[in-house]
Amino acid sequence: MSSHGAPAGLLQSFAAQGNGANEKTGIILVHGFTGSPASMRPWAEFLNGRGYTVRVPLLPGHGTKPEDLNKVKWQEWSVCVESALDELSQKCDVIFMCGLSMGGGTTLHVTQKHQSRIRGIILVNPMIHLPLVSVPLAWGVSRIVKMRKAVSGDIKRPGISEWGYDATPLVGIHELLKMLKITRQKLGEITLPVQLFHSVDDHTLPVSNTEIVMKGISSTNKNRIELTNSYHVATLDYDADLIFQNSLTFIEGLTK
Repeated sequence: MSSHGAPAGLLQSFAAQGNGANEKTGIILVHGFTGSPASMRPWAEFLNGRGYTVRVPLLPGHGTKPEDLNKVKWQEWSVCVESALDELSQKCDVIFMCGLSMGGGTTLHVTQKHQSRIRGIILVNPMIHLPLVSVPLAWGVSRIVKMRKAVSGDIKRPGISEWGYDATPLVGIHELLKMLKITRQKLGEITLPVQLFHSVDDHTLPVSNTEIVMKGISSTNKNRIELTNSYHVATLDYDADLIFQNSLTFIEGLTK
């Protein structure tokens, strides 16, 4: 499916104030490349239902048309997430960050810069590289070909959509790989608690992404959970409840 025909509001940033004892704990959830906030919305609503204050930012170049993703610089994505972090920092005492795919890479990048402001991070099939695709190669290809087939929509559950683009903007891929290269070089700087979910059957990213992240970070509190009944967009797939419940346990263990 494409982003056309998405239910009202699903392609926009989502924000919900918490309540009760968990109101001062904020959680930022970051969607993936060519995806949309729709992929993180159920997770955000689950956490908000437990009293947490949540933000799901719409990353620049997303939620409109694929061509727009060929017009942004990678720094715009991190600035967008940092803006959410700044805003929540004014309202919350504790902040967690969650990221899916490229959103995982963006989460890692922002965490490297603002580690003192974040309590822990949760990653779902995080992206840190594309095997055999270097930054120079991506640049060269993007000068010739602007679009290729879509990478969004890798979901095992039938009839479920993340309302992502139906094409992959290659200039955007070049920008993404520039961000990931910098982020990968600094993985060792991360010492925060990390919970990572990995789909065994992922048709979008190879397992090397998870392995690089788990090996590269310096966190002593890091945990990898295998998902056996989901594809890449696991936050909308059969294992979504497993992600939601385990992330809740992770957050509670670092705040109670």
